[in-house]
Amino acid sequence: MPTFYIKNEQKNEQDIIILGEDAKHIKGALRHKIGDKLDICDESGNKYEAEIIKLEDERVLLQMLFQKECNTEPRLKVDLYQGLPKADKMDFIVQKSTELGVSEIIPVEMERSIVKLDEKSASKKVERWNKIAYEASKQSGRQKVPKVLNVENLKNIIEKFSKYDIVILPYEKENKQNLKQLLQKQQNLTKVAIVIGPEGGFSENDLALLNLPNIEKVTLGARILRTETAGMATLAMLMYENEFER
Repeated sequence: MPTFYIKNEQKNEQDIIILGEDAKHIKGALRHKIGDKLDICDESGNKYEAEIIKLEDERVLLQMLFQKECNTEPRLKVDLYQGLPKADKMDFIVQKSTELGVSEIIPVEMERSIVKLDEKSASKKVERWNKIAYEASKQSGRQKVPKVLNVENLKNIIEKFSKYDIVILPYEKENKQNLKQLLQKQQNLTKVAIVIGPEGGFSENDLALLNLPNIEKVTLGARILRTETAGMATLAMLMYENEFER
């Protein structure tokens, strides 16, 4: 059954309203009719089954049937700070990290980032990435859509890392600690960040900025992973360790 996401103000105790492009999609591409049922998720992560009672070009009215049990959101909140990659690699990163359960994605300009975006270009990219996150959330049945935040420079976000239990830094020159060893030392994690370098890796200046007490360097194995692979691998391992009993 298709899933659609709404703001809390789009529903009351009985009715749900879907507007704009989603309404067009329901009526047009999906060819839904009055009486068809949809899954609806609100901003709070609640999921409902609802029945279409009115169809217009840019407005669909549904009657709420019942709230559904749903546990697709991970217990662990993981934010991905992704060194800005070139071409369309960020599209892939956003899509796959959404499927894996990421909470937020923050594109980060680092010293070796090949791509440098001006304000207008960055705004258009972020809008596109959020649409990709939305579609990936629908496909994977998530209760919440992760946000892709504005592009930031590494120097401007260092203070944000203090809000996490730990910040995981996959680094190809690390040879003392792997991710499993790090997680075995941690208890009751609730909020974690992953920081991934761009194609050229972290510069010495980047690493100096990231030399903070709660930032932990880890190796992901003997092979060097691409920037679009490293974050996915780290996120998948984190989710596995926290979704299933050790």
